[in-house]
Amino acid sequence: MTTTIQIEEKVKSKLDKLKVHHRESYNELIDKMIGLLIKTKQINQYDEFLHKIQQPKMKELWDNKEDEAWENA
Repeated sequence: MTTTIQIEEKVKSKLDKLKVHHRESYNELIDKMIGLLIKTKQINQYDEFLHKIQQPKMKELWDNKEDEAWENA
């Protein structure tokens, strides 16, 4: 089953520029874009997870008297 969606002409022009081949359908193009967005979100979630688990250790390493002494030297 297919549906019809309305997009602005400028969005359609942008989609046209993204096509690898002139016969590529908008459906194929949008499907690829969705796949890339999902992968990007997964990578960002992983990066955020690593950042959160590293925060306590980084605080321990950087919040110390020795570093403060160098800042005021």
